[in-house]
Amino acid sequence: MQKVMQYFKQICKIPHGSFETDELKEFLVARAKALNFDVLVDEAGNIYASKGNPKICLQSHYDMVMVGEAPNLVLEEKDGFLSAKNSTLGADNGIGVAISLVMMEEFENIEVIFTNNEEVGLWGAARFEYKTKSKRLLNLDSEEDFRVSIGCAGSVDMYASSKVEKTVAKGAVYELKVEGFPGGHSGTEIDKNIPCATKFLAKFIKENGGKIAFFDGGERRNSIAANAHATVVFDKELSEIPSFVKADFKGVKECEIYKNSDEVLNMLCIFAQGVRAWNKELGIPEDSVNLSTVKEKDGALEVLFFARSMSKDGLENTKFETKTLAESFGFKIRNENQTTPWKPVANEFSHAVLENLRKYSPDAHFAAVHAGLECGVFIGLDDELLATSIGPNIFSPHSVKERVELASVEKITNAVRSLLKDMKC
Repeated sequence: MQKVMQYFKQICKIPHGSFETDELKEFLVARAKALNFDVLVDEAGNIYASKGNPKICLQSHYDMVMVGEAPNLVLEEKDGFLSAKNSTLGADNGIGVAISLVMMEEFENIEVIFTNNEEVGLWGAARFEYKTKSKRLLNLDSEEDFRVSIGCAGSVDMYASSKVEKTVAKGAVYELKVEGFPGGHSGTEIDKNIPCATKFLAKFIKENGGKIAFFDGGERRNSIAANAHATVVFDKELSEIPSFVKADFKGVKECEIYKNSDEVLNMLCIFAQGVRAWNKELGIPEDSVNLSTVKEKDGALEVLFFARSMSKDGLENTKFETKTLAESFGFKIRNENQTTPWKPVANEFSHAVLENLRKYSPDAHFAAVHAGLECGVFIGLDDELLATSIGPNIFSPHSVKERVELASVEKITNAVRSLLKDMKC
């Protein structure tokens, strides 16, 4: 495990937020070539490295979610966990990348894919230009060391937009901020009832009869909003302000507000954040929606809803419900980056992965995950491919509370090494 963590700490020193990955790409390409791998890089920045007669393909993504002080990571190790001070850590999926690099040092007959920009809708995997030589793909992007993932949710970005038109109102003007909410992963943690900062701020404004002059909420598509702020005009000065709201009174004056302020607030308040249906068989959410971001962009107010489902029908129903909600309040909606659910089915390769993981994590079992995994995309590109996913215990990814359990990293590293030995790599 020591070598894995050395690689991971090297990765942490290189900025690699989504769409800002060039420096890490160069590092990974150089390292693969130094290990005598044949290396190809496609237009999307995906790295494909092959050596010998590959028996298996290891796959991970090399971009990370940047929240808090990222990319300036200050690592902190405590009680067997590694985290980053006031920042996402990027263990999702830097640990997977580091494990792959170690295996590239140790084995002669493997191939490796480092995908780019996974955190923005499996963007890189969808544009992967090559075909693997082996037909067994081990994804290293799962986040529980007892789980062998053989299925995942599909997802879609739903953008509701309305042209920004303003009118003048006079009243008590406030700059409002809701900051430091826990945040979290909009898939694996959507069932934890983590508060959405955007909805809390919208409710406070609505309850007090405020009119919006500006609104900005959330950080990114696959994170539960941790922060939101707004410029708001009220009829009079606020008498009671809850502790979670920071309010800066700017005086009584005229201010331009959104003409559709009431409609915006009503939509944000009525929208049902979180799990919409539960899958009893799998023990995970069946359908969910996250209120990801609210931003002014190109003369429009744009609200991003991010839906996930374990079925195609569930995804289509959520799209219909969200479209109906948005259009009821004068918003136009468009859908982007839709991915197909990966139906859970065990095969001979997943059984081999489970057998090797149980050597180090005896309670390991097959499972599906209510989040996006690139396995489904790769299977869509090559229907002969057998794919499975494992990974170490990573808590609160996509938030400043992200941490990885070091003993768990060792378990996964040993399980991958054992699998590769069994496959005579």
